[in-house]
Amino acid sequence: MKSAYFLIPGDPDTRTGGYLYDRRIMSGLTALGWHIELRQLDACFPQPTPAALHEVDMVLAALPEQSLTVIDGLALGAMPTLAAKWRKRLRLVALVHHPLALETGLDAESSQRLYASEREALRHVQRIIVTSPSTARALEADYEVAPECCIVIPPGTDPAPLAEGSDGRELQLLCVASLTPRKGHLVLLRALARLKHHAWRLLCAGSPLLDPPTTAELHRLVAELELSECVEFLGELDEKALAIRYRQADIFVLPSYHEGYGMALAEALARGLPIISTTAGAIPDTVPANAGLLVPAGDEAALSAALARIMVEPMLRQDLAAGARIARQSLSDWPETCVRFAATLNEIPSI
Repeated sequence: MKSAYFLIPGDPDTRTGGYLYDRRIMSGLTALGWHIELRQLDACFPQPTPAALHEVDMVLAALPEQSLTVIDGLALGAMPTLAAKWRKRLRLVALVHHPLALETGLDAESSQRLYASEREALRHVQRIIVTSPSTARALEADYEVAPECCIVIPPGTDPAPLAEGSDGRELQLLCVASLTPRKGHLVLLRALARLKHHAWRLLCAGSPLLDPPTTAELHRLVAELELSECVEFLGELDEKALAIRYRQADIFVLPSYHEGYGMALAEALARGLPIISTTAGAIPDTVPANAGLLVPAGDEAALSAALARIMVEPMLRQDLAAGARIARQSLSDWPETCVRFAATLNEIPSI
C-alpha cells in the first residue's frame, strides 16, 4: 500500500482554505487506497518556539526511511535547518498555499526574515506543490525555485446549486473570510460607508478567533461608520449554514490583499454569483474577467466604485452572473484534484 505522512501545524479542522485543502487531499488519497498518517505540529508556526522545532525534529526522526513527507508551508517555511537535516533520509514535499512573507500586517523585518527562511527551506525538498499558477510564478521569480520542481494543483470545488438571491428590497452582499488583515474587511467597510444611500446588507461569514485585535477593530469601525444596521458578522459557519447564505446572496465580495487561490471565490463561482474582488495574487487566475469586477487591493475608492456599479446596474449583475455560470462548468472537483496529487507523489523518486 502506498503511504504518505502529512505534517500540519495547528488544528487541521480549522475552517480556512488552507486547512480545508489539506483535509480534502488527505481524505481523497485515503479513498484512492493510500495509507495517510497525520502528524499535528504546534500551532505557533510560522513563528516556532525552540520547543516546537525540537518536536518537529523528533517527528521527522521517527518516520520510516524514504517516507513521502508532505509538510504544510506554514511550517516548512519556518524550518529550513530541519529540512536540510532530513532531506537525505526522507522524501520531503512542500505544500505551499501562499508565500509566508506575503501575509498582510507583517513589518518589513518579519517579512524579510520569513522570505529568507522559506527560500532556504524550499531548496531542500524534492517537490513543491502549490495551489495556483500565481504562486508558482512567485516562487520561480522570487525564490529561485526551478520550474520542474513546482507542481500546480488547484483546489477542487464541490458541485453546488445556483444562488437564488435575496429577492428583497436590499441587495445581499456575502463575504466569506476569516477576520484577519489579509482579507481586507477594513477597506470593505470604508468603501461601503460611501454607499449608505443604496439599499444593501453585508453578511460576513468567518472565524473571529484567528486575529482578535482585527475582530475588535472591525466591530469598532462598524460603530464609527454607523453601519450597524447594515453589517452583520455571522462568525464561523458550518457547511450547511454557509450553503444557506450562499443561496440567499446577490453578490459575493472578497477584497483580499493576497490569495494563494481563493477557495471562497471558486465556491461563489460554483453558485453563479457575480463577484467583486481584487487583482491580488491568484485572484485573476481564479475569477474570469466576465464573472467579476477586480480592483487594486487596498484601493477604497476603486472598491466603492465597483460596488456602486454592481448595485445600480442590474444588467451588469446579470452579465457577471452569466460569466460565473460559465466558469462553474470548468471548475475541477475534489476527486480530480486528489488524483493529480497522488500522481505527483507517485513520481517522486527514491533518494
